[in-house]
Amino acid sequence: MAEYTTRQVGAPNTLDYRVYFEKDGVPVSPFHDIPLFANEEKTILNMVVEIPRWTNAKLEISKEDEFNPIKQDTKKGKLRFVRNCFPHKGYIWNYGAFPQTWEDPGHSHPETKARGDNDPVDVIEIGEQVATVGQIKQVKILGIMALLDEGETDWKVIVIDVNDPLAPKLNDIEDVEKQLPGLIRATNEWFRIYKIPDGKPENVFAFSGEAKNKKYATEVVLETHEAWKALINNATDKKDIVTTNVSVEGSPYKVEVDDVAVTSTPAANPLPAEPIDPSVDKWFFISAHSI
Repeated sequence: MAEYTTRQVGAPNTLDYRVYFEKDGVPVSPFHDIPLFANEEKTILNMVVEIPRWTNAKLEISKEDEFNPIKQDTKKGKLRFVRNCFPHKGYIWNYGAFPQTWEDPGHSHPETKARGDNDPVDVIEIGEQVATVGQIKQVKILGIMALLDEGETDWKVIVIDVNDPLAPKLNDIEDVEKQLPGLIRATNEWFRIYKIPDGKPENVFAFSGEAKNKKYATEVVLETHEAWKALINNATDKKDIVTTNVSVEGSPYKVEVDDVAVTSTPAANPLPAEPIDPSVDKWFFISAHSI
């Protein structure tokens, strides 16, 4: 969306790196201020790209920082990168989230029997363009997979950029196998094995790894949108989530443009990316016995 721009602070591949969002020079939250729907019919949605295809840095919308900038995840004080599990290189799609959605940890899904993971809904965009960090794509929903991660439901919504050349031919999950044969299978494998190089067991899926269709996926997204509404209107426990916003009418967390949360947001200070440790490029060959 042209009305939203990014404000980079610091150097990629460092602990200080942040990508803020703004509209007309005023900071906005990609979690709360960017609308979920991009058209009145609610058939096209806005996706916030966190991780471009073929990159390894685990970037995500920060729940704990004012205005929820994108930053690199850490573990024990060190930056997190996903491993390359042969034959995959980094993330194999553009990865991000739907704004104004929330997987409520207080709600257990009736079919997965697991609670929400306390994040915006994850989105994988399967078009041909390699996106950029903070890009806002207009997408349509094709299907959904459900990862079960440490007792939590972690939805992965499969979408296509509406401007992609293949978008007219992709309208539901069965179209993906017709037009992009092997992608759903590779996606299933990627999520199952990507933590194995770090000594963790393979991930488990709900529905035996099946990708559910567009109707099912849309219902899940709408449910998480309703959960977000409760979050932003203080109708549920927000836990550690920063809910500051500048545009959600009726929200008790809405602030004016002269609020200290706005004025204290760091100014743009883009710096060149720091080099990534060569070990991130290593390929890991996962034995069939491992999975």
